[in-house]
Order: sequence, then structure tokens, then C-alpha cells
Amino acid sequence: MRYKIDHDFHIHSFISRCSLDPEQTSERILRYAEENGFSQICLTDHFWDESVEGASNWYSKQNYAHIAAALPLPKSDRVEFLFGAETEMDKNLVLGISKKRFDDFGFVVIPTTHLHMKLNISEEDGATPEGRAKVWVSRLDGLLDMDLPFGKIGIAHLSATCIAKERENYLRVLELLPERELERLFAKAAEKGVGIELNRADIEAAEGAEEIVMRPFKIAKYQGCKFYLGSDAHTTAALDAAVGRFDWAVSYLDLKETDKFHISK
Repeated sequence: MRYKIDHDFHIHSFISRCSLDPEQTSERILRYAEENGFSQICLTDHFWDESVEGASNWYSKQNYAHIAAALPLPKSDRVEFLFGAETEMDKNLVLGISKKRFDDFGFVVIPTTHLHMKLNISEEDGATPEGRAKVWVSRLDGLLDMDLPFGKIGIAHLSATCIAKERENYLRVLELLPERELERLFAKAAEKGVGIELNRADIEAAEGAEEIVMRPFKIAKYQGCKFYLGSDAHTTAALDAAVGRFDWAVSYLDLKETDKFHISK
């Protein structure tokens, strides 16, 4: 059976400081889910746990009290609305969430590809596509080596354009990722039971470079990883564009229901 588009586990509201859309409210997000026949969605505003040292000035304002202002989430008879978060991992592999804080969330999104942030990559490592490719590998490897509740964790936007500034360099970084390393990493991810995100923005970036951008996901599927959908929407326009992009990715990867990630309770 074809993978059913029935959820979105990576959505931001205006509470995330990078969202400039006042209409991106929990109520609007729930309406998006109802209109598209989803059974489950998750709010994942940016978050850095105040009990963890090392937050940037930007992230220090995204503490638990800040994002918990979204609670209580609106309810629906048709859609389960989870309260989650998108945290961060710095260049020393310090995770911006304490172990006990995981209990406060239904799902936690962790990106390893926010390489546009000085918090996450050294100037030396970021100087060349080759250096960025090595960091891509080492950050994902480091995350997978952590003792975490992977059944309620998703690894976000592995082919994100923020890997490098110019599109030429972005695609070059993805091309430089060694096949054997990708096979090893995704075999480990499958064993851990973590979710691999199919991100709307990554899918948009694939246009004209499908084989390069989608290669990690093809290898992840072959290694037995499970996938979830994430619009990563910061605006209502991004919400409106999400389902079409999801449908393309499901078809491109020929995903079945057996390839779907389910959050552990």
C-alpha cells in the first residue's frame, strides 16, 4: 500500500523567532491538518533548554517558557495535535535539550545540517565543500551515538540548502558524501529506530537536481529507515505548498506504508 500522507511532524508557529507570519497560529495549523485529512500533526517551535549551557543569543530566547506559551493546543476530533520542539546541536555535539526535558514533548526534531550557524561549524571546517561534507557525516554520526529516546526523535532536513550558501556548493557537498558512509550511517539510524524527515524545503530544492538531493533518502530507504513528513512551515504559504511536495517525494522514493515512521508513546 502506498505511503499515506496523513501527518506533518515539523511545523513552526509565530512563536519561533524566525517566523514573521502572525497568521501562523496553532489554530491555523490545525485547520491545515483538518483540510488535508491528517490524523496527526506536531508543533515544533525552535527550542534550547535553559538548563543546557551554550545557547546562542538567538536560541537563549527560545527557552521552554517561551515555546510553552502555545499550550494548551487547540483540539480536534479528527486530528491528534502533539506538542513538540526543534532543538539544536552545536559544533561540540552539545544537544540543546536535557534528557529529562524529552518527557515534556510528544516529539523532538533534531537537525544536523544547520551549517549556516556559527554555533554549529567552525570557520576552518566550513571553508570548503569537502570540509562541510565531513562535518555532515560527523554530526549525524555523533547524534546517532547518543543515548536518546530515538522512538520520539526525527532527524530533520538532511538535504537542507543551509548546508552551504551557494547552490553550486550546496550540491557539491551532497555529491561528496561517501556512499559507504551513508550506508553505514543509515544502517545505524534504522537500528536506532529514529525517524528520517522528508522535508518540504528539501524537496523543493531537489528540482533540477533530484538525483543529488534525494540520494541520501534513497540510501536510507534501502538501509531500512522509516520516514515521516515535515513541512518545516514557518508561514501559511509554506503550509499550503506542503502536501504537493510530500506527494512528489512519496512517488519518487516509491514509499509504502511499511516505510512510515510512527512516534513511540
